[in-house]
Amino acid sequence: MGRVARVTGSIAFQPASTGSEQPVERPAAQLAPLSPTTPPPAAVLPPRAPEAPAPGAVLGPHYEHCFGCGPQAPAGLRMTVVAGEGLDVTSEFTVGAAHQGGPGLAHGGLLTTAMDETLGSLNWLLHSAAVTGRLETDFVRPVPVDSVLYIHAWVTGVHGRKIYSAAEGRIGGPDGPVAIKAQALFIQVKLEHFTQHGRPEDIKKALDDPDVFKRARAFEVNP
Repeated sequence: MGRVARVTGSIAFQPASTGSEQPVERPAAQLAPLSPTTPPPAAVLPPRAPEAPAPGAVLGPHYEHCFGCGPQAPAGLRMTVVAGEGLDVTSEFTVGAAHQGGPGLAHGGLLTTAMDETLGSLNWLLHSAAVTGRLETDFVRPVPVDSVLYIHAWVTGVHGRKIYSAAEGRIGGPDGPVAIKAQALFIQVKLEHFTQHGRPEDIKKALDDPDVFKRARAFEVNP
């Protein structure tokens, strides 16, 4: 994975090794207040978790009824996420007619959902259950119906229970024009976050699943 530095108001990705934890460096002359989604100077880039899926592995749905990735969500996005080499993932979202906002264009809220789903999948690489605390998006250009939004997301730092991340979505593929950018803050939580706040029948169904792996994954990313 790598470090992220501010360069004339933009985000620049800097390669880094995947060894021990590394400090997230910041320009000393930075005077502007940090956004809640920007890692603080004390944040680190932790190593990839030993339990993390292998690079190139497809991350199945963490919950079958998830609107973002679940196969049993009829109107959902049904996204597929793939683990990257470091603390990063990629995904694709095909914009259908049901996803329109303006005529022939994807709804901005659904594009944000696609970014949130992809960013949330980063928690699987850290082997940590976490939920979205804040998500900031910049819409760069419209995304037409029938196009594919290719999303790349990466961890930018971890500080205590806070996981910082960023993502960009490109039209048509990894080299296509950028359509949307995002920065996010996720908060690590315990299983009780879900069991105490979720609808009881859904929680019971997930916990009663005989597949231990599925049962664990139901609580790996944002609800």
